Amino acid sequence: QVQLVESGGGLVQDGDSLRLSCAASGRATVLGWFRQAPGKEREFVARINWSGTMTTYADSAKGRFTISRDMAKNSVYLQMNSLKPEDTAVYYCVAGSKYYLAYQRPDSYEYWGQGTQVTVSS
Repeated sequence: QVQLVESGGGLVQDGDSLRLSCAASGRATVLGWFRQAPGKEREFVARINWSGTMTTYADSAKGRFTISRDMAKNSVYLQMNSLKPEDTAVYYCVAGSKYYLAYQRPDSYEYWGQGTQVTVSS
């Protein structure tokens, strides 16, 4: 069983930066972030393997977002730069027991945090 607790969401302006944190209890093969905007399906953002040596990003996140891992704190972070209004969503920390090829599917991850709201105003 893995429990995930996110923090760091908030209201920022277009072009600002924000860092999300996720504290994990227990061990998982992969950790990551999804987001869900109002009226839209959950969308993959980024993932990282347990040791922090491999990362994958959605096209919308490449070049602006960075996922990282602190094994000592058993935490994962999402540094978001150059935020846009279309980044507004609830961001979820996720964890899974397998490094699936179908990493963009929400059902590839067994564990989900409660979510943290990120709002980017124009």
